[in-house]
Amino acid sequence: MCGITGWAYWREPEQVRAHAVLAAMTAQLAERGPDASGVWLGEHAALGHRRLAVIDPRGGAQPMAAPRGDLGPLAEPPAVLSFSGEVYNFRELRTELAGLGHRFRTSSDTEVVLHAYLEWGAALVDRLVGMYAFAIWDSRSRELLLVRDRLGIKPLYWTRTAGGAVLFGSEPKAVLAHPDFPAEVDPEGLAALFTVAIKPPGAGIYRNLREVKPGHLVRVTRSGAKEQRYWALRSAPHTDDLPTTIATVRELLRGAVAEQLVSDVPLVALLSGGIDSSAIVGLAGVELARTGSGKLATYSLDFAGSEEHFKADALHLSRDAPFVRAVADHVGTDHTEIIVQTPSLVDELGATLRARDFLGVGDLDVSLLLLFREVRKHATVALSGEGADDFLGGYPWFLAEAETPTANFPWSAGVTDRNAQLSPDLRAALDLDGYVADAYRDALAEVPHLDGEQGPDRRLREVYHLQLTRFLPFLLDRKDRMSMANGLEVRVPFCDHRLVEYLWNVPWQYKRSGGQEKGVLRDAVADLLPEQVTRRPKSGFPFGHSPEYLGAVRSRVLGILDDPGSPVLDLVDRASLRGMAESDAWFAGNYTPPPWLPRVIQLDQWLREYRVRVVL
Repeated sequence: MCGITGWAYWREPEQVRAHAVLAAMTAQLAERGPDASGVWLGEHAALGHRRLAVIDPRGGAQPMAAPRGDLGPLAEPPAVLSFSGEVYNFRELRTELAGLGHRFRTSSDTEVVLHAYLEWGAALVDRLVGMYAFAIWDSRSRELLLVRDRLGIKPLYWTRTAGGAVLFGSEPKAVLAHPDFPAEVDPEGLAALFTVAIKPPGAGIYRNLREVKPGHLVRVTRSGAKEQRYWALRSAPHTDDLPTTIATVRELLRGAVAEQLVSDVPLVALLSGGIDSSAIVGLAGVELARTGSGKLATYSLDFAGSEEHFKADALHLSRDAPFVRAVADHVGTDHTEIIVQTPSLVDELGATLRARDFLGVGDLDVSLLLLFREVRKHATVALSGEGADDFLGGYPWFLAEAETPTANFPWSAGVTDRNAQLSPDLRAALDLDGYVADAYRDALAEVPHLDGEQGPDRRLREVYHLQLTRFLPFLLDRKDRMSMANGLEVRVPFCDHRLVEYLWNVPWQYKRSGGQEKGVLRDAVADLLPEQVTRRPKSGFPFGHSPEYLGAVRSRVLGILDDPGSPVLDLVDRASLRGMAESDAWFAGNYTPPPWLPRVIQLDQWLREYRVRVVL
């Protein structure tokens, strides 16, 4: 696990400054990799690395160069790798590669990836199980290969400069540290910022910045860059009966959890009291007991005064705390509850901005950042239940779409007049409602429909695909940024691609086994958990309800409106924003999307701190 960065195909005069610039780019990722750093400089490419040591802490230094063999000590190595993430099947691959004659110097998964490339070239991606983003420079072909895992759990950004060089990094801040990449945003980037979980795959927010898409690789040569897809979901009839489906889900998830428990540093689990995280905790507890590895430590989050201030809504039906305690007692974990003080929610908005490099989702980001900050004091790796809702239909809009389909992203269908918050000048250049409509049309065209599929199953296949390609990437990106800002690795067993491939074709009635969302998962782990948790309805990640927090946000926004030097004033409708700040208005839409007011605070900070130039 780490942050990676690099630079390929610079012009000859740039070699003089290459090392200093690469070091500056790499230093931007110090929080992602606090344990070590390294750079490699070749004739046409340079790779940087910041390491969070998880597997083989003593070995596995990066960038990692392949053995030169008989090329001589002065020759460039045949390949150099900078790797971020984890390959969970590295031991099996290592055994296979050793049988093919490869010799290893470390016990790291990074070295296995490097030798896999030497053996199979770019086809190595078909053999990897895990979460990863990596760059390989092949000095033999003078080709740069950028790769991202199937679900996009780990981030990877890249761009081409006007001079033809290719820059890349785990986060935008690494690319922004290069003097040839200006911090600019255009209408497309602003639209992605002003809407939530609608950004198309590959969009990097900053002008001319791209993300390597999930399940894709990018080949870069002097003649250009070519993107190639190596993984996609395939629709097929589901032939297993319900008992077989339940057993298969149990075994696939059990296998993913067992693989992801492998760590050479302390590992814990996140526990919310919902079925997703509780299933992970239950399976992990069984596996640790089977191997004699000791008791699992778990962590949960709550807000000070939540019992007093909690108000149920469409995504938050009940408080987590009673269910968390029930699971911890039942499984027998060593549990810690982390209490967030509401004043810190506003104080830490800047920290979450710097973790993302652009505005996020207010206190939803902050609470996760604070949880991970505390967890990192005790562990380096944490298991999470992220992804189950997206593949199993956990959100309330799945049932709503099955009964009354909409022609929109379901989580955004209740939002009206997105343009109302924009300044007149920006409204003339940017139509958010039109952007969402176009994005929905493009997303729907990607769905691999099953021939003859009709009714709720057809519509819900569309919704699952929208979740996989738009909503889940938003969640995974949030979890990666808030965790890695604290040097914490978060693993997501539900995003194991083998489980995802199986669930993709499981019909809706199976996923709602027993008449409840995620019924097939509830049945699969019912023997591991107390019944009150097994049948607890979906309740979303907690957020701050306290009057102190809401008042602090409104006060901060009014201060921005009263400051004529605030750069955000050119982008927002001042009267509309003031009316919202002075009233009780907070949410808009059926599913309580992130409130606009804390995002305005972050937008103002972003424009100031990053010196972003808006290009309309």
